[in-house]
Amino acid sequence: MVLSAEDKGYRQCILTVMDNIADPDIRFDEKGVSSYVHDFYTHYEKNIPPNASELLPQIIEKIKKDGKGKPYDCLTGISGGVDSSYLIYKAKEWGLRPLIVHFDNGWNSEIAVRNINNIISKTGFELFTLVVNWEEFKDIQLSYIKAGVVDLEVPTDHAIYATWFKLSKKFKINYVLNGNNYITESIMPNSWIYNKADSVNLMNIHKQFGTKELKTYPLYKPMQQLLYKNILNIEVIKPLNLIDYNKATAKMTLINEFGWADYGGKHYESLYTKFYQAYILPEKFKIDKRKAHLSNLILAKQITKGDALKELETQLYAPLELAADKKYFLKKLGITGDFWDDYLKKSRVEHLVYGRQEFLSEMYPIIKLLRPIYKFFKRK
Repeated sequence: MVLSAEDKGYRQCILTVMDNIADPDIRFDEKGVSSYVHDFYTHYEKNIPPNASELLPQIIEKIKKDGKGKPYDCLTGISGGVDSSYLIYKAKEWGLRPLIVHFDNGWNSEIAVRNINNIISKTGFELFTLVVNWEEFKDIQLSYIKAGVVDLEVPTDHAIYATWFKLSKKFKINYVLNGNNYITESIMPNSWIYNKADSVNLMNIHKQFGTKELKTYPLYKPMQQLLYKNILNIEVIKPLNLIDYNKATAKMTLINEFGWADYGGKHYESLYTKFYQAYILPEKFKIDKRKAHLSNLILAKQITKGDALKELETQLYAPLELAADKKYFLKKLGITGDFWDDYLKKSRVEHLVYGRQEFLSEMYPIIKLLRPIYKFFKRK
């Protein structure tokens, strides 16, 4: 029997630190185990193949074979954070030749820049850095703030996806290695995030609240998504799902191999992300993302619930650090204190208020019919 969390006061999962404050839609069974735990184990086999140890060498060999005669056999992104950095370390170990892509949106921390430079220097891989037009990107970020939606990371992640696939097409790269992984990132309430690939939602938000024309910002439009995934067959692979990925071990490896420096929080390599996750989300949306991140690690048996509870007792921001970061954030975006105070008081607006991308689902049947024809002519 599944019990609703509504009208029953505060409840926390007995196995993780997810609760009905973090997610009012959370469900509990009669033992007090949350729906996130059940989902974690239910979907584990879909994301972690039982034959992963046998599958990985086959995938690596396929990438190498397909990449013969090309300048790169795969592509992967780098942010300076743990997951992307460790994936590049493993790519070097596996003998792959990736093109490393970094999207510089103007918010890199000094630590992230040093981490990236050290990794590129010691691996010898080629780095492509897309430096976005700051005035355009600032206008998009301001549009999302004015829109009142929860996922302020969409403009960055959308541009990253667009850049990955554009470069894959340009250099005839068929494999994109993605550092996302089920073990440390599977728990995430739908109400905390939005579809990063939805260009329709993004453009509608910018059209309503933006003031500048987007001339250089890399959009990942529906037709491009169809082309890349269904016609050009650019395949996204998540290798960290195919190895015994341990966050603490990965950090120590990066420290020893590259002189990598920790930045204090998940995705805090970006000053924008740090301020967003450690201040905007908890202050405006009452969301502490640490609860999801730590719950993943608990179920992965990489930390205990006691460890997670101690972590949650620590401050998200030291007062002086918050004051400095807030001043920097508002100045960089050209936001006044009065505007910001008003923003924090306003109610959340759902992304779907601004429309969504529906074209792809309508086109899939047609693409399914066209793929064999395209493959035939490609072979010819």
